[in-house]
Formats: sequence, structure tokens, C-alpha cells
Amino acid sequence: MIGARLPIRFDTFQIISFDCYGTLIDWESGILETLRPYLQERGVKCSDERILEDYSRLERQAQAGLYAPYRHILGRVMRGFAQQHGLDLDPDDRSLLADSLPNWRPFPDTQAALRRLKERYRLAVVSNIDDDLFDETRMNLGVELDWVITAEQVTSYKPSLRNFEAAERTMGVSRAHWLHAAQSLYHDIVPARQFGLATVWVNRRRGLPGFGATPPAAALPDLETGDLRELAERACGE
Repeated sequence: MIGARLPIRFDTFQIISFDCYGTLIDWESGILETLRPYLQERGVKCSDERILEDYSRLERQAQAGLYAPYRHILGRVMRGFAQQHGLDLDPDDRSLLADSLPNWRPFPDTQAALRRLKERYRLAVVSNIDDDLFDETRMNLGVELDWVITAEQVTSYKPSLRNFEAAERTMGVSRAHWLHAAQSLYHDIVPARQFGLATVWVNRRRGLPGFGATPPAAALPDLETGDLRELAERACGE
């Protein structure tokens, strides 16, 4: 069940960390703009929601077991889509998702909200990504981040608590002064709550059915917002 807990006291926080793809970056549009034409050109008819649900399932399967770089994970996802629809995957097509990722754009509210939050808090990203792929994204965020903790650095993927443990060591912050904000209940809100962090669910899919490109999950965030603008207003005062 998802619902509200006791009101957040933003004056207790020194750091806000974010998931990146899905929270700051519009990854569902990026995924669809890559996979939709790939499938259509090969005569495969799929709704956008079906593509996102399949992506969620295939990515989760690809991340199971021993760690592999996210670029390889995306290659496995492409292979999964091809196999699912009886297609031959050309070698060049294996990298379609990874090659498109640097072009995935921030949500319209991301840059302004991060700049406002940066005036009051130190900011971090804890992301299931490779260092080099995030470097391509960093310039689109519009602020200088204080810390970036990637899956490549930790050699594991959220929802593993190892990623939050690594972030805690890197930032040297008390959990009582650290707020984590993310769109994915499965990857972020559930493990962050288990780790003892206050959480904000940035519900980018508010009003849409299903869970999109993330696996289904249930969690109890401290606060739910529809976007980062709303979070910045609450965190910095209107």
C-alpha cells in the first residue's frame, strides 16, 4: 500500500540524492523512441505500455546474477526483444539502446528544480548506470552535483542495499540528514526505506496505468510528488 507518513521536516536534511533515469531524465520516452521504430520497421505491433512492461521484465532478468556493465545489460535487453518477437538481432542493433541513452532528455522541470535545490542542499545521484554513460548525461542536468555513485562503482544494481551503503561511505552523511528521491518504487523507494532513509516518490507516471519501465512494487514513501518542481517548492519553501 502506498500512502503518506508523518510530514517531512525538510530542515533536517543536508543532502538530497536522486535516481537519475526515470526521475531526472525522461527514460521512458528515450526507451520508446528507440524501441518503437526498431519494432515497427520489422513489422512488430506493440503498444507503448507493452514495450515499457517488456523492457522492465527484460532489464530485471538481465541484471540478475553476476554484475555486468549497464551497456551490456542494454545489449541483453535488445537481444530479449529480438528473441521475444522472433527477430534476428544484427550486431549493430545490439547497441541501439546504449547508443541512444546520451540523447535521453531531462524532464522539463529537472534543471530549474535542481538549481533551486542546490541553493539549500548538497545533491547526489545514485544510479544504475556506467560511469561513461552518465558522463554523457551529466551536462544535461544543469547543475554541478556533489556526488555521483554509479552501479559500475559499486558493481551492483539497485534495489541492492550495497548501492546505498556505498553512497553513505562516499558522502559521509548521517542517514537522518539524507533524503532520497526517485520515481521507481522497486529500485529506490523500497530499498531506501529498508536502509533507513526518508524518501520522496517522484511519481512521474501519476494518472497512468501500471508501472511502466520499472517492476511492480509497493512502498510507503514519506512524501509523494508529481514532479521535481513540486519537490523543490516543498523543500525550499514556496
